[in-house]
Amino acid sequence: MTQDYQNNNDTDLEENFADIFEESFIENHDLDPGQIIEAEIVKISDEWIFLNIGRKSEGHLEAKELTDENGNLKVKEGDVIKAFFMSSKDGEMLFTTRISGNDAGIAVLKRAFENKIPIEGFVEKEIKGGYQIKIGDLRAFCPFSQMGLSRNDNPKTNIGQHLSFIITEFNEKDRNIILSNRAILEEENKAQLEILKESLQEGMKVNGVVKSILDFGAFVDIGGVQALLPISEISRSRVNDINKYLELGQEIDAAILKLDWDRERITISMKEIQPDPWEYAERKYLEGSCHTGEIARLTNFGAFVTLESGLDGLIHISDLGRNSRIKHPRDVVSLGQSIEVKINSVDIRKKRISLIPVEDLQEEDNYQQFMDKNDNSYKALGSLGDLLKEKLDKKS
Repeated sequence: MTQDYQNNNDTDLEENFADIFEESFIENHDLDPGQIIEAEIVKISDEWIFLNIGRKSEGHLEAKELTDENGNLKVKEGDVIKAFFMSSKDGEMLFTTRISGNDAGIAVLKRAFENKIPIEGFVEKEIKGGYQIKIGDLRAFCPFSQMGLSRNDNPKTNIGQHLSFIITEFNEKDRNIILSNRAILEEENKAQLEILKESLQEGMKVNGVVKSILDFGAFVDIGGVQALLPISEISRSRVNDINKYLELGQEIDAAILKLDWDRERITISMKEIQPDPWEYAERKYLEGSCHTGEIARLTNFGAFVTLESGLDGLIHISDLGRNSRIKHPRDVVSLGQSIEVKINSVDIRKKRISLIPVEDLQEEDNYQQFMDKNDNSYKALGSLGDLLKEKLDKKS
C-alpha cells in the first residue's frame, strides 16, 4: 500500500512538473511583432476583447475592430479568432486584426507585407487604372480589379472611405506598394460562408441590402456575405432597366434560389416570393371578358400585352390592323401604349393567353351593323319597286 502511495505521489509530481515546465515555457516564449496566433475570446467589454493566449495574462484587442458598419459585434465569447501580435507593455499584450494606417511607417508596412497582416488605408483619389491610397505618410496603389468583390460601375463611390487592404507587392527601395481590398473581403466572405452553411437553406426567405448594381443583376449583402440577384429574378414582369427597380442601399426581401458552396455562390430571387398571377388567371381572365393592358413587347409575330405584373398575353399580328395587311406590329401599335383587349383563349398549362383588340372588334361590329342596316334598306327598296311594277301592270 505504501508502495502504491509512493507511485501515485511520483506520478502527481511528474504531472505537476510537466505543467509548470510548459507554463514556464509559454510565459518566457516571446512573440514577434506581426506573429499570427489563434486564440479564444474569453471576455468582451465595451472597448476591449480579451483573448486566451496560453499565458497567465490575457491578450487584448480593441472591440471596434470586430464590429460591423452598424457597430454590432461580429463575434461572441468562446469564438476562436486569428490575431496579430503588436506589442507588450507592463505585461499587457496588444493584438490586432489589422494595422491602423496612422501607425504605419515603412518598417511596419514591411512587416505587414511579410506576415499578410491587414492594414487600414484612406482612399484619396482615382488615378489611372485604380486608386491612390494613403497609409500614414505613405502613398500606395490599389487597382480597380482589387477594389471590392465585384466590378463597380461608379468608382468614385469608394473615394473618401477608410478600408482594409492586404499588401500584395512591396518594394522598400522604391516605396512601390500595391494593395488589394478584394483579398480582405474574399477572406471575410469565406469565413462568413462557413457560419452560414449551418443556417441557410434553399427556399428560405432572407433580408438583404443592395450593395452594387450591374447590367445583369445586383449583389445583395445577406448576413455579411454577398448574394447574386439576377435581373431575371427581380420581378415577374420583364425587367429592361434594373435601375427602375433597385437602388444602392435599398433593403429587400428575397428567397434563396440556389446554394453552391463549392463555388461559394448564393443566388437569390425577389420574384420567388411574389404572388404568381397564373394561379388565378383562369378565374380572373375569362374567355370573352375585356381588360385594359399595356404593350410591353413587339415581335415579328405579334404584340405582347401586360395585363398585370408577371402576366402577359399575345395579340397575333393577324389580329392587328384587321382592315389592312401590316408587316410588323409597330405599324399599328407602340411600346407603352394602353390598349383594351378581349380574352380569346387561356392555356394555364402552357401559361399562354391569346388576345384580340377590342377596337378592331368594335369596328367589325359597326361594319356588320351597317351592312345589316343597308341590306334592309335594299330589301325595302326592292319591295317598293315590285309594288309599283305590279300597279303599272294592272293599269296597262
